[in-house]
Amino acid sequence: MATDSSLANLLADLLAEPTPSPVLWKGLTDWELADENRARAWGITPDSVDAALSERLHWLRQMIPHHGSLPLPSAPLGTTLTLYWQLWLPLALTLKQARDRLPRPLIQGILGGQGTGKTTLCLILTQLLSAMGYRTLGLSIDDLYKTYADRQRLRQRNPRLRWRGPPGTHDVDLGLTMLDQIRQAQPQDTVAVPRFDKSLHGGEGDRVAPEFVQGVDIVLFEGWFLGARPLDPVALDMRLQEAPDPIQTEADRQFARAMNRQLANYLPLWDRLDRLMILYPEDYRLSKVWRQEAEQRMKAQGKSGMDDAQIEAFVDYFWQALHPDLFIFPLTQNRQHVQLVVEISPDRMPRAIYTPPNRYYQKAGRQGF
Repeated sequence: MATDSSLANLLADLLAEPTPSPVLWKGLTDWELADENRARAWGITPDSVDAALSERLHWLRQMIPHHGSLPLPSAPLGTTLTLYWQLWLPLALTLKQARDRLPRPLIQGILGGQGTGKTTLCLILTQLLSAMGYRTLGLSIDDLYKTYADRQRLRQRNPRLRWRGPPGTHDVDLGLTMLDQIRQAQPQDTVAVPRFDKSLHGGEGDRVAPEFVQGVDIVLFEGWFLGARPLDPVALDMRLQEAPDPIQTEADRQFARAMNRQLANYLPLWDRLDRLMILYPEDYRLSKVWRQEAEQRMKAQGKSGMDDAQIEAFVDYFWQALHPDLFIFPLTQNRQHVQLVVEISPDRMPRAIYTPPNRYYQKAGRQGF
């Protein structure tokens, strides 16, 4: 069986041969089937593995000449071959197949916290799916923010909403209208897609002119709490008695309860999703580390950025609103609403890929099925 570290070499050898040798092909199929949870997530069985991997290898060969156009840092191809194989291509092919089963556009939700790579993933999927003949629309929950004026009034009523982002700062009806129009549109129909510019009003951001689109096949709808569902208030109160950091004060607990209530208003929007996947760090606290690294890169480029204390306060604010342990972790075990979970390791590589709840899970003293 090929390990992750040798997978890139195996793929490089396969790409060098017009027709894969039996030895190389067996190494590839053995690697694919060795992780039952990953294979199940991509719909691969011992009977279907040859056909599935042949299709994936075909598209890998098609995409390699265009690798330089992907929105990635400059790096040798070998460093991204495993990402092509483990995640990008099987996910693109899964979306292609899901779209082909529908008489209308597919709405794919992508939930991921700060630094998990959801925006980059959407850009890569857009290019891969375009090569496969599908028009993809990227949409962020950020595009549904209320206007600057509306958020100023909201802040006056609730000073705790000092930053945009938590539940209650979005125009849910705007999102519902737009997604329904896309789902019902004929190829020749034009749909206005809302857009938001975070740089306006000194970084407060505001809505800008919409983007007009036609003939959308797949919508990639991403956000930091996209698909998160409200908890039973009694259950939430029990969890808040020994709340995880940074929920520390009674005011923090009241904020968490208020955000939980706000989540109910988003359920009609989540109901428009055909599929939902989660990019989940093996430790949610990695998001803070990744945010610090991003700010350091910005400063190195001569751009303004937050210092460590500001980053601490900013990320804590979102965790106080919807703490990952309370609202996101349960979704990784919820097959009713989630079709795919990709656990992210500290080096931002896929640590595990699975469909909940088909694997035993143990984390931070909790365990479940």
